[in-house]
Amino acid sequence: MASLPTIGRLNQLDDAAAQAALAPLFEGAPSFVVRLLAQRPYRSWNELLDRAASIAARMPDDELVELINSHPRIGASPQIVSALSYREQGYDRDDGPTQLQAELERLNTAYEQRFGFRFVIFVAGRPRSEIAPIIRQRLAAGRDEEKQRAVTDILAIARDRLSSLSATEEGP
Repeated sequence: MASLPTIGRLNQLDDAAAQAALAPLFEGAPSFVVRLLAQRPYRSWNELLDRAASIAARMPDDELVELINSHPRIGASPQIVSALSYREQGYDRDDGPTQLQAELERLNTAYEQRFGFRFVIFVAGRPRSEIAPIIRQRLAAGRDEEKQRAVTDILAIARDRLSSLSATEEGP
């Protein structure tokens, strides 16, 4: 698995290399990552993630949806998700029964039709069987509420990935 550069090194990388370095934290999300990199230098990875929350709060709707949709669907085919998503969604532990996969597909489709973006959640080691009822519940929420919740979970995922990719807290 790839590791992140130190924050000092990230501050020095050219834009393309820095975008590639941040991609694992945010599943790509090009507009968001460009905005994040425009605010370099950072003193720490925690500062970068704190600023990420501020940036996301001010982004136009289309870019926010791009950020949300950069994450794979819960229950997406294990062949198309990133290595980090593969592990986070538990494919390395259990593929789940076929009916669960079909239910997740149905719920994802209903969610995307209702809100216009993907359902994203910080799985945090929970089995996919616990996620289906959460999607069902979230279908009753409002669009703005769901956008904010998705961003909160995306930032929680990034913080978790930061610790698993073992970046060091090093100044510029």
